[in-house]
Amino acid sequence: MYRTHTCGELNIKHVNTSVTLSGWVQKNRALGGMIFIDLRDRYGITQLSFHQTHQEKAFNIAKEASRESVVKITGKVIERESKNKNLPTGDIEVLVDELAVLSKAKIPPFTILEDTDGGEEDRMKYRYLDLRRPNVQEKIILRSKMAIEIRNFLNNAHFLEIETPFLIKSTPEGARDFVVPSRMNPTEFYALPQSPQTFKQLLMVSGFDRYFQIVRCFRDEDLRADRQPEFTQLDCEMAFVTQEDVLQTFEALTKHMFETFLNKTLEDFPRMPYKEAIENYGSDKPDLRFDMIFKDLSSDFKGQGFQVFDKAEIILGIAVDQAANYSRKQIDGLTDFVKKPQIGAKGMVYVKYLEDGSIKSSIDKFFTQTQLQKILEIHKVKKGQALFILAGQVASTRKALGELRLHIGKNIIGVDSEIFKPLWVTDFPLLEYNEEHNKWHAMHHPFTSPKQEDLHLLDSEPHLARANAYDLVVNGVELGGGSIRIHQSDLQEKVFEAIGFTKQEAKKQFGFLMDAFTYGAPPHGGIAFGFDRWVSLFSHSDSIREVIAFPKNNMGKDVMINAPSKIDQEQLNELALEVKA
Repeated sequence: MYRTHTCGELNIKHVNTSVTLSGWVQKNRALGGMIFIDLRDRYGITQLSFHQTHQEKAFNIAKEASRESVVKITGKVIERESKNKNLPTGDIEVLVDELAVLSKAKIPPFTILEDTDGGEEDRMKYRYLDLRRPNVQEKIILRSKMAIEIRNFLNNAHFLEIETPFLIKSTPEGARDFVVPSRMNPTEFYALPQSPQTFKQLLMVSGFDRYFQIVRCFRDEDLRADRQPEFTQLDCEMAFVTQEDVLQTFEALTKHMFETFLNKTLEDFPRMPYKEAIENYGSDKPDLRFDMIFKDLSSDFKGQGFQVFDKAEIILGIAVDQAANYSRKQIDGLTDFVKKPQIGAKGMVYVKYLEDGSIKSSIDKFFTQTQLQKILEIHKVKKGQALFILAGQVASTRKALGELRLHIGKNIIGVDSEIFKPLWVTDFPLLEYNEEHNKWHAMHHPFTSPKQEDLHLLDSEPHLARANAYDLVVNGVELGGGSIRIHQSDLQEKVFEAIGFTKQEAKKQFGFLMDAFTYGAPPHGGIAFGFDRWVSLFSHSDSIREVIAFPKNNMGKDVMINAPSKIDQEQLNELALEVKA
Protein backbone atom coordinates (compact mmCIF):
# COMPACT_ATOMS: atom_id res chain seq x y z
CA MET A 1 0.00 0.00 0.00
CA TYR A 2 1.44 3.34 -1.07
CA ARG A 3 -0.92 5.50 0.96
CA THR A 4 -3.74 5.33 3.46
CA HIS A 5 -4.45 9.05 3.16
CA THR A 6 -3.61 11.93 0.84
CA CYS A 7 -1.38 14.82 1.83
CA GLY A 8 -4.34 17.17 2.09
CA GLU A 9 -6.77 15.35 4.37
CA LEU A 10 -5.06 14.83 7.74
CA ASN A 11 -6.13 17.09 10.61
CA ILE A 12 -6.28 17.21 14.41
CA LYS A 13 -8.87 14.41 14.47
CA HIS A 14 -6.24 12.02 13.10
CA VAL A 15 -3.79 12.47 16.01
CA ASN A 16 -2.32 9.12 17.13
CA THR A 17 -3.41 7.49 13.82
CA SER A 18 -0.82 5.43 11.95
CA VAL A 19 -0.70 6.52 8.33
CA THR A 20 1.12 5.86 5.08
CA LEU A 21 1.67 8.77 2.69
CA SER A 22 3.33 9.08 -0.70
CA GLY A 23 4.21 12.19 -2.67
CA TRP A 24 6.88 14.64 -3.75
CA VAL A 25 9.41 16.36 -1.50
CA GLN A 26 8.49 20.04 -1.57
CA LYS A 27 11.05 21.21 1.02
CA ASN A 28 13.70 19.54 3.17
CA ARG A 29 14.87 21.41 6.28
CA ALA A 30 17.58 19.98 8.56
CA LEU A 31 17.75 21.35 12.12
CA GLY A 32 20.43 19.42 13.97
CA GLY A 33 18.94 16.17 15.20
CA MET A 34 15.64 16.87 13.47
CA ILE A 35 14.59 17.06 9.81
CA PHE A 36 11.33 18.44 8.50
CA ILE A 37 10.03 17.57 5.01
CA ASP A 38 6.97 19.09 3.35
CA LEU A 39 5.37 16.26 1.38
CA ARG A 40 3.15 17.30 -1.51
CA ASP A 41 0.56 15.63 -3.71
CA ARG A 42 -2.30 17.22 -5.66
CA TYR A 43 -4.48 17.25 -2.55
CA GLY A 44 -2.17 19.33 -0.38
CA ILE A 45 0.94 19.38 1.81
CA THR A 46 1.70 17.50 5.02
CA GLN A 47 4.71 18.21 7.23
CA LEU A 48 6.83 15.19 8.12
CA SER A 49 9.19 15.15 11.10
CA PHE A 50 12.24 12.90 11.48
CA HIS A 51 13.98 12.55 14.83
CA GLN A 52 17.46 11.03 14.88
CA THR A 53 16.76 9.50 18.30
CA HIS A 54 13.39 8.12 17.14
CA GLN A 55 14.29 6.31 13.90
CA GLU A 56 17.89 6.83 12.85
CA LYS A 57 17.51 4.90 9.58
CA ALA A 58 14.62 7.05 8.38
CA PHE A 59 16.47 10.15 9.58
CA ASN A 60 19.57 9.27 7.53
CA ILE A 61 17.52 8.60 4.39
CA ALA A 62 15.67 11.89 4.87
CA LYS A 63 18.99 13.79 4.91
CA GLU A 64 19.57 12.68 1.31
CA ALA A 65 16.00 13.16 0.01
CA SER A 66 16.29 15.85 -2.67
CA ARG A 67 13.53 18.22 -3.74
CA GLU A 68 10.90 16.63 -6.03
CA SER A 69 11.99 13.08 -5.16
CA VAL A 70 9.04 10.72 -4.76
CA VAL A 71 8.93 9.13 -1.33
CA LYS A 72 6.71 6.87 0.76
CA ILE A 73 6.51 7.20 4.54
CA THR A 74 4.81 5.42 7.42
CA GLY A 75 4.36 7.11 10.77
CA LYS A 76 2.03 8.48 13.44
CA VAL A 77 0.05 11.70 13.27
CA ILE A 78 0.98 14.08 16.10
CA GLU A 79 -0.06 17.62 16.99
CA ARG A 80 2.31 20.32 15.77
CA GLU A 81 3.93 22.62 18.28
CA SER A 82 4.17 25.45 15.76
CA LYS A 83 0.91 25.42 13.81
CA ASN A 84 0.48 26.75 10.25
CA LYS A 85 -2.93 28.42 9.87
CA ASN A 86 -2.40 28.73 6.10
CA LEU A 87 -2.55 24.95 5.57
CA PRO A 88 -5.58 22.68 6.07
CA THR A 89 -3.07 20.19 7.55
CA GLY A 90 -1.32 22.89 9.58
CA ASP A 91 -2.39 21.60 13.00
CA ILE A 92 -0.58 18.27 12.64
CA GLU A 93 2.58 16.60 11.38
CA VAL A 94 3.58 12.97 10.88
CA LEU A 95 6.35 11.56 13.06
CA VAL A 96 8.01 9.21 10.56
CA ASP A 97 8.95 5.62 11.40
CA GLU A 98 9.87 4.45 7.89
CA LEU A 99 10.94 6.29 4.74
CA ALA A 100 11.50 4.88 1.26
CA VAL A 101 12.67 6.85 -1.76
CA LEU A 102 10.58 5.58 -4.66
CA SER A 103 12.21 7.81 -7.27
CA LYS A 104 15.17 10.13 -6.73
CA ALA A 105 14.87 13.46 -8.57
CA LYS A 106 17.43 15.71 -10.15
CA ILE A 107 17.29 19.33 -9.06
CA PRO A 108 14.49 20.82 -11.24
CA PRO A 109 15.22 23.76 -13.57
CA PHE A 110 12.84 25.96 -11.55
CA THR A 111 11.17 25.85 -8.17
CA ILE A 112 7.84 24.05 -7.95
CA LEU A 113 6.06 26.86 -6.13
CA GLU A 114 3.08 29.04 -6.98
CA ASP A 115 5.42 31.98 -7.65
CA THR A 116 7.95 29.98 -9.62
CA ASP A 117 11.25 31.39 -10.82
CA GLY A 118 10.76 29.61 -14.17
CA GLY A 119 10.45 31.61 -17.38
CA GLU A 120 7.76 30.91 -19.97
CA GLU A 121 10.07 28.88 -22.23
CA ASP A 122 11.38 26.66 -19.43
CA ARG A 123 7.92 26.16 -18.01
CA MET A 124 6.67 24.95 -21.39
CA LYS A 125 9.74 22.78 -22.03
CA TYR A 126 9.28 21.09 -18.66
CA ARG A 127 5.51 21.35 -18.61
CA TYR A 128 5.20 18.13 -16.58
CA LEU A 129 7.06 19.95 -13.79
CA ASP A 130 5.07 23.16 -14.22
CA LEU A 131 1.91 21.09 -13.84
CA ARG A 132 3.02 20.07 -10.34
CA ARG A 133 2.54 23.64 -9.11
CA PRO A 134 -0.65 23.86 -7.00
CA ASN A 135 -2.00 26.99 -8.72
CA VAL A 136 -1.56 25.34 -12.14
CA GLN A 137 -3.13 22.09 -10.93
CA GLU A 138 -6.12 24.03 -9.59
CA LYS A 139 -6.90 25.27 -13.10
CA ILE A 140 -6.67 21.81 -14.65
CA ILE A 141 -8.85 20.40 -11.85
CA LEU A 142 -11.36 23.22 -12.41
CA ARG A 143 -11.41 22.35 -16.11
CA SER A 144 -12.26 18.73 -15.34
CA LYS A 145 -15.01 19.67 -12.90
CA MET A 146 -16.53 22.15 -15.36
CA ALA A 147 -16.62 19.52 -18.12
CA ILE A 148 -18.37 17.05 -15.80
CA GLU A 149 -20.89 19.67 -14.68
CA ILE A 150 -21.68 20.61 -18.30
CA ARG A 151 -22.23 16.96 -19.16
CA ASN A 152 -24.56 16.51 -16.21
CA PHE A 153 -26.56 19.65 -17.01
CA LEU A 154 -26.99 18.78 -20.69
CA ASN A 155 -27.76 15.14 -19.95
CA ASN A 156 -30.58 16.29 -17.66
CA ALA A 157 -31.82 18.50 -20.52
CA HIS A 158 -32.02 15.40 -22.79
CA PHE A 159 -28.91 16.15 -24.86
CA LEU A 160 -26.91 13.22 -26.23
CA GLU A 161 -23.10 13.27 -26.38
CA ILE A 162 -22.16 11.98 -29.83
CA GLU A 163 -18.65 11.84 -31.27
CA THR A 164 -17.96 13.10 -34.78
CA PRO A 165 -14.95 12.33 -37.03
CA PHE A 166 -11.53 13.98 -36.75
CA LEU A 167 -10.43 12.98 -40.27
CA ILE A 168 -12.74 14.95 -42.56
CA LYS A 169 -12.74 16.86 -45.84
CA SER A 170 -10.99 20.20 -46.33
CA THR A 171 -13.24 23.14 -47.18
CA PRO A 172 -12.33 26.64 -48.40
CA GLU A 173 -14.40 28.52 -45.79
CA GLY A 174 -13.04 29.83 -42.49
CA ALA A 175 -9.46 29.59 -41.25
CA ARG A 176 -6.75 27.40 -42.77
CA ASP A 177 -7.14 23.68 -42.26
CA PHE A 178 -4.55 21.34 -40.85
CA VAL A 179 -4.26 18.64 -43.50
CA VAL A 180 -3.34 14.97 -43.09
CA PRO A 181 -1.98 12.94 -46.03
CA SER A 182 -3.66 9.59 -46.70
CA ARG A 183 -1.27 6.66 -47.18
CA MET A 184 -4.01 4.43 -48.61
CA ASN A 185 -5.14 7.15 -51.03
CA PRO A 186 -1.93 8.68 -52.39
CA THR A 187 -2.02 12.43 -53.24
CA GLU A 188 -5.28 12.80 -51.27
CA PHE A 189 -5.67 14.48 -47.90
CA TYR A 190 -7.92 14.59 -44.90
CA ALA A 191 -8.40 17.80 -42.90
CA LEU A 192 -8.72 18.10 -39.15
CA PRO A 193 -12.05 19.73 -38.21
CA GLN A 194 -12.27 23.42 -37.41
CA SER A 195 -15.61 22.49 -35.88
CA PRO A 196 -18.07 19.58 -36.22
CA GLN A 197 -20.52 21.94 -37.94
CA THR A 198 -21.81 19.84 -40.84
CA PHE A 199 -21.84 16.63 -38.82
CA LYS A 200 -24.00 18.10 -36.07
CA GLN A 201 -26.42 19.35 -38.71
CA LEU A 202 -26.53 15.86 -40.20
CA LEU A 203 -27.31 14.51 -36.72
CA MET A 204 -30.37 16.79 -36.68
CA VAL A 205 -31.41 15.35 -40.05
CA SER A 206 -30.89 11.89 -38.50
CA GLY A 207 -33.44 12.60 -35.79
CA PHE A 208 -31.12 13.16 -32.79
CA ASP A 209 -32.79 16.39 -31.78
CA ARG A 210 -30.36 17.40 -29.00
CA TYR A 211 -26.63 16.86 -29.46
CA PHE A 212 -23.53 18.04 -27.64
CA GLN A 213 -19.84 17.25 -27.63
CA ILE A 214 -16.82 18.57 -25.74
CA VAL A 215 -14.56 18.27 -28.73
CA ARG A 216 -11.07 19.12 -29.95
CA CYS A 217 -10.96 21.44 -32.97
CA PHE A 218 -8.05 22.61 -35.11
CA ARG A 219 -7.24 25.84 -36.95
CA ASP A 220 -3.99 26.69 -38.67
CA GLU A 221 -3.97 30.39 -37.85
CA ASP A 222 -1.78 32.96 -36.16
CA LEU A 223 -1.81 32.62 -32.40
CA ARG A 224 -2.49 34.98 -29.49
CA ALA A 225 -3.51 34.74 -25.83
CA ASP A 226 -6.97 33.31 -26.58
CA ARG A 227 -5.99 31.10 -29.55
CA GLN A 228 -4.27 27.75 -29.91
CA PRO A 229 -3.86 25.58 -33.03
CA GLU A 230 -5.85 22.89 -31.21
CA PHE A 231 -8.58 23.96 -28.82
CA THR A 232 -11.71 22.60 -27.18
CA GLN A 233 -15.29 23.52 -27.99
CA LEU A 234 -18.51 22.79 -26.23
CA ASP A 235 -20.44 22.05 -29.39
CA CYS A 236 -24.25 21.90 -29.28
CA GLU A 237 -27.17 21.59 -31.69
CA MET A 238 -30.95 21.41 -31.28
CA ALA A 239 -33.80 20.60 -33.70
CA PHE A 240 -37.26 22.16 -33.84
CA VAL A 241 -36.09 25.34 -32.15
CA THR A 242 -36.15 29.08 -32.68
CA GLN A 243 -33.36 31.48 -31.75
CA GLU A 244 -35.16 32.20 -28.48
CA ASP A 245 -35.16 28.50 -27.56
CA VAL A 246 -31.40 28.28 -28.06
CA LEU A 247 -30.67 31.45 -26.10
CA GLN A 248 -32.87 30.40 -23.19
CA THR A 249 -31.29 26.93 -23.01
CA PHE A 250 -27.69 28.09 -22.99
CA GLU A 251 -28.31 31.15 -20.87
CA ALA A 252 -29.62 28.69 -18.28
CA LEU A 253 -26.44 26.58 -18.64
CA THR A 254 -24.24 29.67 -18.27
CA LYS A 255 -26.11 30.86 -15.18
CA HIS A 256 -25.81 27.37 -13.69
CA MET A 257 -22.05 27.31 -14.25
CA PHE A 258 -21.55 30.74 -12.67
CA GLU A 259 -23.66 29.72 -9.69
CA THR A 260 -21.88 26.38 -9.27
CA PHE A 261 -18.26 27.47 -9.66
CA LEU A 262 -18.19 31.17 -8.79
CA ASN A 263 -21.21 31.43 -6.50
CA LYS A 264 -22.52 34.22 -8.74
CA THR A 265 -26.24 34.66 -9.40
CA LEU A 266 -26.62 36.37 -12.76
CA GLU A 267 -29.61 38.41 -13.86
CA ASP A 268 -31.21 37.73 -17.26
CA PHE A 269 -28.74 38.53 -20.01
CA PRO A 270 -29.40 41.72 -22.01
CA ARG A 271 -29.64 41.55 -25.81
CA MET A 272 -27.89 43.97 -28.15
CA PRO A 273 -28.02 44.03 -31.97
CA TYR A 274 -24.63 43.91 -33.71
CA LYS A 275 -25.23 47.33 -35.28
CA GLU A 276 -25.76 48.92 -31.86
CA ALA A 277 -22.66 47.24 -30.42
CA ILE A 278 -20.46 48.54 -33.24
CA GLU A 279 -21.91 52.05 -33.16
CA ASN A 280 -21.77 52.43 -29.37
CA TYR A 281 -18.65 50.46 -28.47
CA GLY A 282 -16.70 49.87 -31.69
CA SER A 283 -16.76 46.13 -31.04
CA ASP A 284 -19.05 43.13 -31.49
CA LYS A 285 -17.97 41.94 -28.03
CA PRO A 286 -18.36 45.02 -25.82
CA ASP A 287 -17.20 45.00 -22.21
CA LEU A 288 -20.14 46.37 -20.23
CA ARG A 289 -18.34 46.63 -16.88
CA PHE A 290 -17.81 50.32 -17.59
CA ASP A 291 -19.72 52.99 -19.53
CA MET A 292 -18.09 55.34 -22.05
CA ILE A 293 -20.61 54.88 -24.86
CA PHE A 294 -19.50 56.52 -28.11
CA LYS A 295 -20.74 60.03 -28.89
CA ASP A 296 -21.05 60.95 -32.56
CA LEU A 297 -19.63 64.48 -32.71
CA SER A 298 -19.46 64.81 -36.50
CA SER A 299 -22.14 67.48 -36.88
CA ASP A 300 -20.76 69.43 -33.90
CA PHE A 301 -17.15 69.75 -34.98
CA LYS A 302 -17.18 69.83 -38.79
CA GLY A 303 -16.96 73.04 -40.78
CA GLN A 304 -14.91 75.08 -38.30
CA GLY A 305 -11.64 75.11 -40.23
CA PHE A 306 -9.95 72.29 -38.36
CA GLN A 307 -8.85 70.12 -41.28
CA VAL A 308 -8.49 66.90 -39.26
CA PHE A 309 -12.19 67.10 -38.43
CA ASP A 310 -13.39 68.61 -41.71
CA LYS A 311 -11.87 65.79 -43.80
CA ALA A 312 -12.96 62.96 -41.51
CA GLU A 313 -15.82 60.61 -42.39
CA ILE A 314 -16.74 60.45 -38.72
CA ILE A 315 -15.78 62.15 -35.44
CA LEU A 316 -16.33 60.10 -32.30
CA GLY A 317 -15.66 60.69 -28.62
CA ILE A 318 -15.98 59.12 -25.19
CA ALA A 319 -16.58 60.96 -21.92
CA VAL A 320 -14.29 59.63 -19.18
CA ASP A 321 -14.97 60.16 -15.48
CA GLN A 322 -12.35 62.16 -13.53
CA ALA A 323 -10.27 62.51 -16.69
CA ALA A 324 -10.34 66.33 -16.37
CA ASN A 325 -7.63 65.78 -13.76
CA TYR A 326 -5.39 63.75 -16.09
CA SER A 327 -1.88 65.20 -16.37
CA ARG A 328 -0.23 66.13 -19.64
CA LYS A 329 1.88 63.01 -19.31
CA GLN A 330 -1.24 60.83 -19.01
CA ILE A 331 -2.84 62.51 -22.02
CA ASP A 332 0.33 62.05 -24.06
CA GLY A 333 0.38 58.39 -23.02
CA LEU A 334 -3.16 57.91 -24.35
CA THR A 335 -2.23 59.69 -27.57
CA ASP A 336 0.78 57.42 -28.02
CA PHE A 337 -1.48 54.41 -27.36
CA VAL A 338 -3.95 55.24 -30.14
CA LYS A 339 -1.08 55.93 -32.56
CA LYS A 340 0.30 52.40 -32.18
CA PRO A 341 0.22 50.54 -35.53
CA GLN A 342 -2.19 47.92 -34.18
CA ILE A 343 -4.62 50.67 -33.08
CA GLY A 344 -4.16 52.84 -36.15
CA ALA A 345 -5.29 56.37 -35.18
CA LYS A 346 -3.25 59.40 -36.26
CA GLY A 347 -3.79 61.28 -33.03
CA MET A 348 -6.25 62.20 -30.29
CA VAL A 349 -8.05 65.39 -29.34
CA TYR A 350 -9.12 66.10 -25.77
CA VAL A 351 -11.61 68.50 -24.19
CA LYS A 352 -11.45 68.73 -20.38
CA TYR A 353 -14.49 69.99 -18.46
CA LEU A 354 -12.98 71.17 -15.17
CA GLU A 355 -14.84 71.19 -11.87
CA ASP A 356 -14.89 75.02 -11.82
CA GLY A 357 -16.77 75.01 -15.14
CA SER A 358 -13.83 76.10 -17.29
CA ILE A 359 -12.71 74.15 -20.36
CA LYS A 360 -9.25 73.17 -21.53
CA SER A 361 -8.68 71.49 -24.86
CA SER A 362 -6.11 70.70 -27.51
CA ILE A 363 -8.20 72.55 -30.14
CA ASP A 364 -8.54 75.99 -28.51
CA LYS A 365 -7.21 77.59 -31.70
CA PHE A 366 -10.22 76.41 -33.68
CA PHE A 367 -13.10 76.44 -31.18
CA THR A 368 -14.17 79.05 -28.65
CA GLN A 369 -15.04 78.29 -25.04
CA THR A 370 -18.67 79.01 -25.88
CA GLN A 371 -18.70 76.52 -28.75
CA LEU A 372 -17.06 73.82 -26.66
CA GLN A 373 -19.40 74.54 -23.72
CA LYS A 374 -22.43 74.05 -25.97
CA ILE A 375 -21.07 70.78 -27.39
CA LEU A 376 -20.38 69.43 -23.90
CA GLU A 377 -23.90 70.34 -22.80
CA ILE A 378 -25.50 68.74 -25.87
CA HIS A 379 -23.70 65.47 -25.19
CA LYS A 380 -24.26 65.62 -21.42
CA VAL A 381 -20.57 65.67 -20.51
CA LYS A 382 -20.25 66.32 -16.76
CA LYS A 383 -17.84 68.47 -14.82
CA GLY A 384 -14.74 66.48 -13.95
CA GLN A 385 -14.98 64.46 -17.18
CA ALA A 386 -12.88 64.76 -20.31
CA LEU A 387 -13.94 64.09 -23.85
CA PHE A 388 -11.37 62.04 -25.83
CA ILE A 389 -11.97 62.36 -29.56
CA LEU A 390 -10.79 60.44 -32.64
CA ALA A 391 -11.58 61.21 -36.26
CA GLY A 392 -11.13 59.43 -39.58
CA GLN A 393 -12.77 56.69 -41.62
CA VAL A 394 -15.83 55.12 -40.02
CA ALA A 395 -14.68 51.55 -39.44
CA SER A 396 -11.11 52.30 -38.38
CA THR A 397 -12.16 55.17 -36.07
CA ARG A 398 -14.74 53.02 -34.30
CA LYS A 399 -12.21 50.24 -33.86
CA ALA A 400 -9.51 52.59 -32.52
CA LEU A 401 -11.88 54.34 -30.09
CA GLY A 402 -13.10 50.93 -28.92
CA GLU A 403 -9.52 49.96 -28.12
CA LEU A 404 -8.97 53.26 -26.29
CA ARG A 405 -12.15 52.69 -24.28
CA LEU A 406 -10.96 49.23 -23.21
CA HIS A 407 -7.47 50.54 -22.40
CA ILE A 408 -8.84 53.29 -20.15
CA GLY A 409 -11.41 51.00 -18.54
CA LYS A 410 -8.99 48.19 -17.71
CA ASN A 411 -5.73 50.02 -17.07
CA ILE A 412 -6.70 53.43 -15.70
CA ILE A 413 -10.19 53.26 -14.21
CA GLY A 414 -9.79 49.61 -13.27
CA VAL A 415 -12.47 46.93 -13.04
CA ASP A 416 -13.39 44.43 -10.35
CA SER A 417 -12.41 40.95 -11.56
CA GLU A 418 -15.36 39.53 -9.60
CA ILE A 419 -17.90 41.49 -11.66
CA PHE A 420 -19.32 39.66 -14.70
CA LYS A 421 -21.45 41.33 -17.35
CA PRO A 422 -22.88 38.83 -19.85
CA LEU A 423 -24.53 39.93 -23.08
CA TRP A 424 -26.14 38.34 -26.12
CA VAL A 425 -25.09 40.11 -29.32
CA THR A 426 -27.62 39.36 -32.07
CA ASP A 427 -28.53 40.22 -35.67
CA PHE A 428 -25.06 39.98 -37.17
CA PRO A 429 -24.62 40.73 -40.87
CA LEU A 430 -25.02 37.59 -42.95
CA LEU A 431 -22.01 38.53 -45.10
CA GLU A 432 -18.84 40.56 -44.63
CA TYR A 433 -16.37 41.79 -47.21
CA ASN A 434 -12.99 40.10 -47.42
CA GLU A 435 -10.46 42.72 -48.55
CA GLU A 436 -7.75 40.11 -49.14
CA HIS A 437 -9.85 38.03 -51.54
CA ASN A 438 -11.93 40.94 -52.82
CA LYS A 439 -15.28 39.23 -52.29
CA TRP A 440 -18.13 38.72 -49.85
CA HIS A 441 -18.07 35.72 -47.56
CA ALA A 442 -20.19 34.38 -44.70
CA MET A 443 -19.50 36.25 -41.46
CA HIS A 444 -20.40 33.22 -39.31
CA HIS A 445 -20.42 30.29 -41.73
CA PRO A 446 -22.32 29.55 -44.96
CA PHE A 447 -24.94 27.41 -43.17
CA THR A 448 -26.28 30.34 -41.13
CA SER A 449 -29.87 31.25 -41.89
CA PRO A 450 -30.76 34.82 -42.85
CA LYS A 451 -33.44 36.48 -40.74
CA GLN A 452 -36.87 35.74 -42.16
CA GLU A 453 -37.65 39.40 -42.79
CA ASP A 454 -34.42 39.81 -44.82
CA LEU A 455 -34.85 36.86 -47.17
CA HIS A 456 -35.95 39.15 -50.01
CA LEU A 457 -32.55 40.89 -49.93
CA LEU A 458 -30.74 37.75 -51.12
CA ASP A 459 -31.95 38.40 -54.68
CA SER A 460 -30.84 42.05 -54.82
CA GLU A 461 -28.65 43.19 -51.92
CA PRO A 462 -27.44 40.11 -50.01
CA HIS A 463 -24.78 42.14 -48.19
CA LEU A 464 -27.58 44.00 -46.36
CA ALA A 465 -29.20 40.83 -45.02
CA ARG A 466 -28.92 40.07 -41.32
CA ALA A 467 -28.12 36.62 -40.00
CA ASN A 468 -30.13 34.69 -37.46
CA ALA A 469 -26.92 34.53 -35.45
CA TYR A 470 -25.88 35.31 -31.88
CA ASP A 471 -22.79 35.49 -29.69
CA LEU A 472 -22.47 35.20 -25.92
CA VAL A 473 -20.07 37.85 -24.62
CA VAL A 474 -18.87 38.17 -21.02
CA ASN A 475 -16.62 41.07 -19.95
CA GLY A 476 -15.53 41.73 -23.51
CA VAL A 477 -14.69 38.08 -24.23
CA GLU A 478 -16.64 36.11 -26.82
CA LEU A 479 -17.40 32.85 -25.03
CA GLY A 480 -19.52 31.32 -27.76
CA GLY A 481 -21.42 31.87 -30.94
CA GLY A 482 -24.10 30.16 -32.95
CA SER A 483 -27.02 30.55 -35.27
CA ILE A 484 -30.22 29.10 -36.57
CA ARG A 485 -29.16 27.05 -39.58
CA ILE A 486 -30.49 26.79 -43.10
CA HIS A 487 -32.50 23.58 -43.46
CA GLN A 488 -33.85 24.04 -47.01
CA SER A 489 -31.80 23.20 -50.08
CA ASP A 490 -33.06 26.09 -52.19
CA LEU A 491 -32.17 28.68 -49.51
CA GLN A 492 -28.77 27.06 -49.00
CA GLU A 493 -28.12 27.35 -52.73
CA LYS A 494 -28.98 31.08 -52.61
CA VAL A 495 -26.53 31.72 -49.78
CA PHE A 496 -23.80 29.77 -51.57
CA GLU A 497 -24.46 31.91 -54.64
CA ALA A 498 -24.24 35.11 -52.55
CA ILE A 499 -20.74 34.17 -51.37
CA GLY A 500 -19.59 33.39 -54.89
CA PHE A 501 -19.94 29.59 -55.04
CA THR A 502 -21.00 28.18 -58.37
CA LYS A 503 -23.49 25.30 -58.24
CA GLN A 504 -20.67 22.96 -59.18
CA GLU A 505 -18.41 24.22 -56.38
CA ALA A 506 -21.22 24.03 -53.83
CA LYS A 507 -22.04 20.49 -54.95
CA LYS A 508 -18.37 19.46 -54.75
CA GLN A 509 -17.80 20.88 -51.29
CA PHE A 510 -21.15 20.42 -49.57
CA GLY A 511 -23.23 18.19 -51.81
CA PHE A 512 -23.63 15.62 -49.02
CA LEU A 513 -25.31 18.21 -46.78
CA MET A 514 -27.56 19.60 -49.48
CA ASP A 515 -28.57 16.07 -50.47
CA ALA A 516 -29.39 15.32 -46.84
CA PHE A 517 -31.74 18.31 -46.74
CA THR A 518 -33.77 16.81 -49.60
CA TYR A 519 -34.69 13.86 -47.37
CA GLY A 520 -36.43 15.98 -44.74
CA ALA A 521 -34.46 18.31 -42.49
CA PRO A 522 -35.99 19.83 -39.35
CA PRO A 523 -35.49 23.50 -38.45
CA HIS A 524 -32.41 23.51 -36.25
CA GLY A 525 -29.81 25.72 -34.62
CA GLY A 526 -27.05 25.61 -32.10
CA ILE A 527 -24.06 27.18 -30.50
CA ALA A 528 -20.40 26.44 -29.84
CA PHE A 529 -18.57 27.72 -26.76
CA GLY A 530 -14.82 28.12 -26.47
CA PHE A 531 -14.36 25.77 -23.52
CA ASP A 532 -10.75 26.91 -22.97
CA ARG A 533 -11.94 30.53 -22.81
CA TRP A 534 -14.69 29.57 -20.40
CA VAL A 535 -12.23 27.90 -18.01
CA SER A 536 -9.82 30.81 -18.45
CA LEU A 537 -12.55 33.29 -17.44
CA PHE A 538 -13.61 31.25 -14.42
CA SER A 539 -10.02 30.82 -13.21
CA HIS A 540 -9.08 34.50 -13.79
CA SER A 541 -6.32 33.42 -16.18
CA ASP A 542 -4.67 35.81 -18.63
CA SER A 543 -4.24 33.20 -21.36
CA ILE A 544 -5.95 29.97 -22.39
CA ARG A 545 -2.48 28.36 -22.31
CA GLU A 546 -2.76 28.40 -18.52
CA VAL A 547 -5.83 26.11 -18.56
CA ILE A 548 -4.59 23.61 -21.17
CA ALA A 549 -2.48 20.75 -19.85
CA PHE A 550 -0.01 20.71 -22.76
CA PRO A 551 -0.35 23.92 -24.81
CA LYS A 552 1.61 25.16 -27.80
CA ASN A 553 3.70 28.34 -27.74
CA ASN A 554 3.09 31.45 -29.87
CA MET A 555 4.76 29.78 -32.85
CA GLY A 556 2.46 26.77 -32.61
CA LYS A 557 5.28 24.56 -31.29
CA ASP A 558 5.28 22.10 -28.44
CA VAL A 559 8.78 22.71 -27.09
CA MET A 560 8.47 19.82 -24.64
CA ILE A 561 8.19 17.07 -27.28
CA ASN A 562 9.64 19.20 -30.11
CA ALA A 563 6.60 19.18 -32.37
CA PRO A 564 6.17 19.80 -35.23
CA SER A 565 9.29 18.02 -36.43
CA LYS A 566 10.66 16.51 -39.62
CA ILE A 567 9.80 12.92 -40.57
CA ASP A 568 12.12 10.51 -42.30
CA GLN A 569 12.24 9.84 -46.01
CA GLU A 570 10.66 6.39 -45.72
CA GLN A 571 7.52 7.89 -44.20
CA LEU A 572 7.45 10.58 -46.89
CA ASN A 573 7.69 7.92 -49.58
CA GLU A 574 4.80 5.96 -48.07
CA LEU A 575 2.69 9.11 -48.16
CA ALA A 576 3.74 9.99 -51.72
CA LEU A 577 5.05 13.32 -50.47
CA GLU A 578 8.04 15.28 -51.68
CA VAL A 579 9.43 17.89 -49.28
CA LYS A 580 11.60 20.63 -50.74
CA ALA A 581 14.44 21.88 -48.56
